[in-house]
Amino acid sequence: MRFFTCLTDDHNLWLVGLAAGLCLIGSIITFRLYRRLRAAEKGTRLAWAFMGAVATGATIWCTHFVAMIAYEPGAAISYEPVLTGVSLGVAIAGSALALWVASRAMRFSAEIGGVLFGLTVVAMHYTGMAAFATDAVIHWSAAYIAASIVGAVVFGALAFNRARRPGQIAPVALMVLGIVALHFTGMAAMTVIPLSPLVDAVAADSANVIMAFAVSAVGLMMLGTGVASHALDMQSRLQAKARLDHLIEGSVDGMVVAQDGLILAANAAFADLSGMDRNALVGEPLSRWLVHTTDLAVGGLTQSRLVGAGGTEIPVEIAVRRDGGHAVEADLMIYAVRDLRTRLAQERRIAHLARNDSLTGLPNRSSFLEWLTRQTADDSAATRVALLAIDLDRFKEVNDVHGHAAGDQLLIRIAERMKASLRPGEFVARLGGDEFVAVVAVEQREDALGLVDRLRQAVIAPVMLDHAEVACGLSVGVAVWPDDARDISSLINDADLAMYRAKASLGTDVCFYEEEMDEAVRNRRRMAQQMREALDQGQFSLNWQIQAAVDTGDITGYEVLLRWIQPDGTFISPADFIPLAEENGLILPIGEWVLRTACAEAAAWAEPYKIAVNLSPVQLGHVDLPRLVHQVLVETGLSPSRLELEITETAMITDMERTTHVLRQLKLLGVSIAMDDFGTGYSSLSTLRAFPFDKIKLDRSFMSELDGGPQSAAIIRAVLALGESLDIPVLAEGVETLEQLTFLRDQGCDEVQGYLLGRPQKTAEGHIQQAARVLWDGAPPLEDAA
Repeated sequence: MRFFTCLTDDHNLWLVGLAAGLCLIGSIITFRLYRRLRAAEKGTRLAWAFMGAVATGATIWCTHFVAMIAYEPGAAISYEPVLTGVSLGVAIAGSALALWVASRAMRFSAEIGGVLFGLTVVAMHYTGMAAFATDAVIHWSAAYIAASIVGAVVFGALAFNRARRPGQIAPVALMVLGIVALHFTGMAAMTVIPLSPLVDAVAADSANVIMAFAVSAVGLMMLGTGVASHALDMQSRLQAKARLDHLIEGSVDGMVVAQDGLILAANAAFADLSGMDRNALVGEPLSRWLVHTTDLAVGGLTQSRLVGAGGTEIPVEIAVRRDGGHAVEADLMIYAVRDLRTRLAQERRIAHLARNDSLTGLPNRSSFLEWLTRQTADDSAATRVALLAIDLDRFKEVNDVHGHAAGDQLLIRIAERMKASLRPGEFVARLGGDEFVAVVAVEQREDALGLVDRLRQAVIAPVMLDHAEVACGLSVGVAVWPDDARDISSLINDADLAMYRAKASLGTDVCFYEEEMDEAVRNRRRMAQQMREALDQGQFSLNWQIQAAVDTGDITGYEVLLRWIQPDGTFISPADFIPLAEENGLILPIGEWVLRTACAEAAAWAEPYKIAVNLSPVQLGHVDLPRLVHQVLVETGLSPSRLELEITETAMITDMERTTHVLRQLKLLGVSIAMDDFGTGYSSLSTLRAFPFDKIKLDRSFMSELDGGPQSAAIIRAVLALGESLDIPVLAEGVETLEQLTFLRDQGCDEVQGYLLGRPQKTAEGHIQQAARVLWDGAPPLEDAA
């Protein structure tokens, strides 16, 4: 066969071996550079393509010309230098195009690049053969030429196809076969017939050997450039890998570096998650532990599952990054794997807390509203829905006596019992504090009493705490949908109204909603709104009632009384609107208006009479009261000695320490402090001992009962004696008859106030009624004189 005879008879086998060695070394370097080109980032691809083209072109060209030098046709041979240089350029340019196409991330790009590589080898070979010159006749075989072209193209396509897969030997072997097959098949296609015998063959052989080694040296230098670049790149990659190992080991998340689906490195955190030794992970497929790794999006976060030791599935969050920019399949893939068990547990707890009470674990207000909305969503339902508003009785006493920790424990135990007492379809929730609600579907209103009885037993049963046995009662208000209300807000309001009625009742702890309750609440709300409008529109006014000295009858001052007369002339009693103002906080702006207006009017009087202004317990509870009083005195110009502030015993008892502190600050301003309604509070003597009052005002109830028996007279004498012994003046309110006034004068009372001296007036007129003057002037009353 011409191929083998050409190889064995027409070639110097030593030089053929040299050519094959160059081809093998060049092929190894070529595919290393090709793989690096595929993994290169965008900015470095051109440089790696150039080095790959030079190495590949040098491999083809050196193999060809060393093999041509090894050719011994029996005639003198020379090579045309221009075409020889052109053949090297063809090899480098064609190799560049082949490598660039083969490295692209396209379908069949590797095979197309291999075809281009084979055609490059063909073009380089026959360009080089065109530079072949000899004194001989040359015949060409078309069949061998076609076979050489087909062999180069097929082996080139197969070589680059295998280069995309793991393994180093197959692509190198195929490339060597393609180059060698092309060259020697192409040489077999040529028959050289010398025209004259070769003279001095030995000298020619020596020259050819020297030239072959020179060409090999040039080729090796060119290949060495590629090898050096590849070595530097490998060193850089090893340093980068060391840095990467350091970084992944320092991460608290599991970190994995993989290539072609195989684990190259993993940190201790991932080893702990997988339940494997980290060294045993290297080389294993990542899909063994991470589910659906091929579906993970690069650059994004994906929640997935990690299969740990024993098949345990662990919820994880995976972030994927590709190392190499626009790299393709052989790039390094870096996986950050975060254990989601703790976070998911926290999210479940947050979701639980969002819908359940943090102390008792019962559903909270949000869950209650959702449940009630679902239960009342169907207007056509035949059943009714009963809403139970529940408030614990005597719970505040448990907190005050045993502490809040004990109160919390009591709530927890009661909540557990409530939950245990429920039947299917029933619902209970804690709204806050000691307020609970329950929802149950009923046929008749009275059916709700069954749940009430069970909840009552759950609440009233004693609870043993660490140091004491405690117990609570309950008050329950029941409203039924749709009988009492058709919307949720109104239904809740109705149940609350019924609960407050039950709480105020002495005979029962459960009360059903009745429409009259709503009417009373509406009236109170209407009055509260009217009160706000009255303050804005100036409907409030002040009246003045005389206070006089008992021994002389001289006017000592006036008490300021608040009056509210509506535009239609309706008079609203202070006993009706003052308690409501204290409940909704309007007493603060109203009280400030009274104080400021009274001081301004009194400052304009010709006589420096004192004025007495009542303070609500709500006002007294504000620590900025002394600042307000000082500001009013400065603005109005009223002397502090002319202002007397009246407080009740109840205001003192509510918070003795706080109230005493505020009163001492007021005393420092020069203002007088009087105890109003003395004798009707809880502990009058202890109150007098707690603070040095400037005056005691005896409650009017004692005057009205003075003629009813000796007890009232004895109490009045005792109070007057107490005031004298404590050196505190006593003023008696409610004096309406001359006999009462005479009795007070005989007992040594200091001051009096009442209708006998004068009814409240819009202005301070400055005189006492004649009915009272007779005591001091000696004249009979006017009606007796008539």
